[in-house]
Amino acid sequence: MLTRILGLLTFLCWMGLGWAQDPPHASAPSPTLGEEAPQTPDLDDLDLPLDPELPPQASDQAPPGEVWDRIRSGFALPDLTDERDDRLIAKHIAWFAARPDYVERTLNRSRMYLYFIVDEVQRRGMPTEIALLPVVESAYNPHALSRSQASGIWQFIPSTARLFGLHKDWWYDGQKDVVATTYSALDYLQRLYDEFHSWDLALAAYNCGEGKIRREIAYNRARQLPIDFGHLNLSDETRNYIPRLLAAKAIVLSPEHYGLILPPIPDEPYFSAITTHKRLDTKVAAQLAGLSEEDFLMLNPGFNRPLIQLDSSRNTTILVPVSAANSFIARLDDPDITLVSWQTRQLQRGEAIDHVAHEYGMSGEELKRINGIASNRRIASGGVILVPFSKTAETAPPAPTPDLPASPPEAELSTLPTKHPPAHERRARKKTNRAHALPSKSHSKSARNTPVRTHSALHKTHHPTASPPHSSP
Repeated sequence: MLTRILGLLTFLCWMGLGWAQDPPHASAPSPTLGEEAPQTPDLDDLDLPLDPELPPQASDQAPPGEVWDRIRSGFALPDLTDERDDRLIAKHIAWFAARPDYVERTLNRSRMYLYFIVDEVQRRGMPTEIALLPVVESAYNPHALSRSQASGIWQFIPSTARLFGLHKDWWYDGQKDVVATTYSALDYLQRLYDEFHSWDLALAAYNCGEGKIRREIAYNRARQLPIDFGHLNLSDETRNYIPRLLAAKAIVLSPEHYGLILPPIPDEPYFSAITTHKRLDTKVAAQLAGLSEEDFLMLNPGFNRPLIQLDSSRNTTILVPVSAANSFIARLDDPDITLVSWQTRQLQRGEAIDHVAHEYGMSGEELKRINGIASNRRIASGGVILVPFSKTAETAPPAPTPDLPASPPEAELSTLPTKHPPAHERRARKKTNRAHALPSKSHSKSARNTPVRTHSALHKTHHPTASPPHSSP
């Protein structure tokens, strides 16, 4: 008996020494906030430990009540079976582990949107790994813009954004609207899953286009070859796409195993939706919401200009923190608060935009930036631009009264619409004619030429009837 006890104590001491060791950790420069998230990093030169095997259980680091717990409980994507994919997953894990500042910035940006996205993903019965897809697509930066003009946290290209009803004009960019693009991205992913019956193929198609996946499946079938993700002839970018997502999953599952810390994000809504007919400056809206202007535009990235220009016949939706919603509504109706400080101005013959900017105490470059005018572009006489109400003290005439709708209705809290039934209530979709599918394009989110539902309750409200200030932005 004593011998057995001594043997057991020896084993426990040996295990304790193993647990006491710190996980490997390296540091390296991280991309800045404005940088585009890396697509397919070159990892072969990194001198980092590679460990493709994940720990056997989830982390116990996060306290109950955090959104990370709900994400972990909904993980359902199957493991990739190809050894090449294991190697890629390990390399991407090492890449993240070597850049703790980058991971921290990315996940801190997600705190505004993560609860909403996880909630919508779970309501549809999807694997919660999909809530981490913006980590791969955009590092959760709603202002991210790729070389192919894909933008927003889900990186829609303009053509696909139009197919999914994501409106874009001079005042508003639906490709950046977090709520509208989340609905559209999940619509698209569900449609791809319904076609390919596999989440890895659906995700690959989201990256490279469903036309490419169809062709590769047809090629392999004609030669009696397997048609799973590991056996399709895909580009390096798409080949790395799912392993990078699974690397993000591994880090969320057990961050301390890789020397990383997840920021605490409560499992509760971050924002409320407020509808109003009133128009107002983004700077004023930020102050009413208790946010910096930068944070307000991170929450409402679809607003392109310093003035939220609305169609007086429709409501618009503004997102504000839950804690500030009631105060925002009350202050929006306060007659002592000036909501608008911008107006339109028509350029006279021979009038240079630099001269106009000087009248308002601004540089010509700043005024062009506000109006979305390229620095090397000139506006013809008669063109209309957006300028402040107040001029500099030397030239300022009495400021005109802001042109607001007469007796605007009170702002009110609104509930984000639930546009889609849960997964168990969805009817089986009919297969559609796919002969005219859009051509695939690397990292482009193409969609089939089939009718799609637009989320009018969210972004149709941003369709002003007024023309943009200058004739051709």
